[in-house]
Amino acid sequence: MNQLQQLSKWTKIVIDTGDLEEIKKFTPVDATTNPSLILAAIKKSDHYHFLMEEAIRYAENKNSKNEINEEQKINLIVNKLIVNFGIEILRLISGRVSTEVDVQNSFDTEKTISNAKEIIALYEENNISKKQILIKIAATWEGIQAAEKLEKEGISCNLTLLFSLPQAVACGEAGVTLISPFVGRILDWYKKKEQKDFFPIEEDPGVKSVKEIYHYYKKRNFNTEIMGASFRNKDEILALAGCDLLTISPALMKELEESQEKVNQNLFSKSDDDIINNLEKISEKQFRWQLNQNAMATEKLSEGIRKFSDDLEELKKIIKEKI
Repeated sequence: MNQLQQLSKWTKIVIDTGDLEEIKKFTPVDATTNPSLILAAIKKSDHYHFLMEEAIRYAENKNSKNEINEEQKINLIVNKLIVNFGIEILRLISGRVSTEVDVQNSFDTEKTISNAKEIIALYEENNISKKQILIKIAATWEGIQAAEKLEKEGISCNLTLLFSLPQAVACGEAGVTLISPFVGRILDWYKKKEQKDFFPIEEDPGVKSVKEIYHYYKKRNFNTEIMGASFRNKDEILALAGCDLLTISPALMKELEESQEKVNQNLFSKSDDDIINNLEKISEKQFRWQLNQNAMATEKLSEGIRKFSDDLEELKKIIKEKI
């Protein structure tokens, strides 16, 4: 078996792309998208413009009935576009697709909840069950509170831009379905901070962060799934073999498919440590203080939100030129 096949014995493989052609090449169970991936797909090929054109027609029909203003129209086109991508992706996979809410609402719990419900409604208009959807939300305090409320209403959430244990703890205590701790972006920060070009895999700070979260979750007996994300090389992926899920770019999937080297399981679902059940839930003050004390997590969370916001604005610009 190749390395991707070996890895899939212990870990659910998720493809990290909005490119439908790339998804067709592989057989992932789930798929995940974000504003940057959708923008990249739109820029890469005119083939995807039909999804945008359909979204524009949908919103203009609503607008013709005087149901929405111009700003609402643009936002609706964006929502419909990302849902259209999700619908096409679901034709190619057997599991779930992660669809991101407006990252510009990352510090507004109620707007995040409202946006999530709008996205679910658009999927349901196309007879797609919310069971097939993971609503993707940035792991800010406000985002986590939104996810907790959505989960109680039967809407599953994927908390993204997660760089630290306090973020993970709050997500686990909120009962979210899945978290996406980032690996490569953590490595990027430490390379720049320590002015190093290379970290041995056993010292890779991104890998170590996910392992810390994984073992903590098993000790706390959380049901929240852990999906390692944002990889810079295949060694990071293999170091996390056994993690619940891993979302992998098509380029790294190809590398894994082309190698027959043996893969060893490195993370195990059962912990040898005693289960911890008697801790108090992390408070907002504790969350904000612990996150503040972690310079890497604070900077990468803010940077990630800004980057997604910039790409969202570029996507809106393309839409406005099309109208």
